[in-house]
Amino acid sequence: MLDGVFRGSLAVRAGVVTWNQLAGPRFVRVFPDVYVRAGRQLDLATRSAAAYLVIGDRGGALAGYSAALLLGADCGPRNAPAEVVVAGDQRAHPGLRVVRGRLEPEDTVEVRGCRLTSPLRTAWDLGRRLGPVEAVVAVDALARRRVRDGFAPVQLLALRASRPGARGSRRLDRVGELADPRAESPMETRLRLILVLGGLPRPAVQHELLDEHGFVVARFDLAYPQARLVIEYDGGGHAGRVFSADDRWRDATTSGFGWQTLRFTRDDVVLTAPRTIQAVADALAHRPPSSVTPHWS
Repeated sequence: MLDGVFRGSLAVRAGVVTWNQLAGPRFVRVFPDVYVRAGRQLDLATRSAAAYLVIGDRGGALAGYSAALLLGADCGPRNAPAEVVVAGDQRAHPGLRVVRGRLEPEDTVEVRGCRLTSPLRTAWDLGRRLGPVEAVVAVDALARRRVRDGFAPVQLLALRASRPGARGSRRLDRVGELADPRAESPMETRLRLILVLGGLPRPAVQHELLDEHGFVVARFDLAYPQARLVIEYDGGGHAGRVFSADDRWRDATTSGFGWQTLRFTRDDVVLTAPRTIQAVADALAHRPPSSVTPHWS
């Protein structure tokens, strides 16, 4: 009972712990009557599990970044509060965001014994509330996962038509226009968006380079096929010895087909976006479209 988050009152009633012990250094109170052992990371996953203990037996559901996490679309910040939707009264607490509203039957799914908003409803909620970049990041991640009833971003507009007047719904036109579920990580989406919102042409997503026999030589995060320019996002794994060797080998191979590769990291996207945009713009300016494009490009 005490391995994960748990209700203190139930644990005391079962005789596995006392109230004095819960108030001591061995346990941490997450929300009223919800505890976890000291030392466990109080991240979004833990806060979301604790939040469900607060509202699960009252017909509520996890929503927002909490729902996205359980749906396999981990796109929120580590310090994001847990989020729930409830029809009745529920106090907010530090680390818990409460949205009051009614959920239609099609708005919810069950995952790991928890009721939560569906991928489409979660994207609808986040897409209307977040800024343009993070809204597209969330929609890309949720549409890509296709948990149970996957969706295409254009379905957000159909949902808007069935729920006129919903706050923030006008911004969904732009979100749907920028979304592309082929992106394979939130940081790939962020990299794509800083380029597009920075005034550069929209790159192709997950573009495949084929050889003269039609076999796939490489698949690129982002690409400008006419300029034969590759844009790659290198996450933490690429810093490893094996990944770096593989990346160098692939770059050497694709350069033989006339492609140039630019690689960027998290800092290039988050801290120095203008410099990243300029680097791509300069590369495009020096790589004019080829007049003859081989069929394997």
